[in-house]
Amino acid sequence: MGAKEEAVERLLSGYRRYYNITRFDGVREEEARGLAEAVHLQKPFFSGGSELSAVCEYYEQGEKYFLFHSAQLWSTAQEEFIFLFKVPCLTLAVFRELSEYAYEAGMDMAHIGPGHMYTYISPLFICDSIDEEARKALEKCHRYKSFRFSFHGWMEFHAGALELKSGHFYFNRAGRCMEKGLRKVFTDYPLPQRGMKADA
Repeated sequence: MGAKEEAVERLLSGYRRYYNITRFDGVREEEARGLAEAVHLQKPFFSGGSELSAVCEYYEQGEKYFLFHSAQLWSTAQEEFIFLFKVPCLTLAVFRELSEYAYEAGMDMAHIGPGHMYTYISPLFICDSIDEEARKALEKCHRYKSFRFSFHGWMEFHAGALELKSGHFYFNRAGRCMEKGLRKVFTDYPLPQRGMKADA
């Protein structure tokens, strides 16, 4: 098993408890628990030897009733879609291609409407190396969309990358919320230099 594959397995072992996982790398099928929209996706093909390894889906529903279930006062739905990519070298062109795929697929999977609170679309790139242009584009990447003036919630784009060559993580501003979890997952992983970098 190569370094990228090992990193993917480590990440998925951490996500498995909370997320439904759909594999696209042919390793093995995951058993879906509840809603799983990614099973309807066709396996994509990208340039530069990049691959979509898996999509991880998280759903949470909150509801408040007045005495009976038929008298619902409010409901909220939160969801996140993590697109886990393996990339030999993350160039600017590859970053744009993969992030655009994640955005479009994530929006197709989202359940926007009354009661929707937020959707996080989170591409995560496991790569051997990252070009400087791609790193800057990732760190500056900003996508946010509100629906019906936020009455139907919003979408936020969280982007992150692990460069195996240096052992560094990179995030856009919204994606910094992933840092703590990823740091924990890779605590004892033999990265060349353990460290975190994010945009200023």
